[in-house]
Amino acid sequence: MKTYSQKQAEVKREWWVIDASTMPLGKLAVIVADKLMGKSKITYTPHIDNGDYVIVVNAKNLVVTGDKMLSKKYYHHSGFPGGLKELKLEEVIEKDPSRVIKAAVKGMLPKNKLAADRLKRLHVFAGAEHTHAAQNPKEIK
Repeated sequence: MKTYSQKQAEVKREWWVIDASTMPLGKLAVIVADKLMGKSKITYTPHIDNGDYVIVVNAKNLVVTGDKMLSKKYYHHSGFPGGLKELKLEEVIEKDPSRVIKAAVKGMLPKNKLAADRLKRLHVFAGAEHTHAAQNPKEIK
């Protein structure tokens, strides 16, 4: 009996939609990363990108536990000396709610050549409406 190894031509992708207002950020990121990698499929192969497309809605109503809304910080640098910028989670959600979810999911994905392609299949929307209704996404409860 031989071990099955999926080929790139055999990959079948599905579309999933998940509501960010129903669970905390960490649990949401775990579920989304699992779907993007394809680990929930029985045909999972580590070196083949067989993950699905994921749509996250209601990113503006993101749920976090504890005092993270005020204590969690996001950093970026302008490239000039002394150019380190710091924003609280609350400010980042006001400015761009998709940045928070993408950063959390990116941290959950393995750091390899497949990570960039997997992140491209993540679509985050601030409100309850999304533009991918034609793909008939299934809802993750």
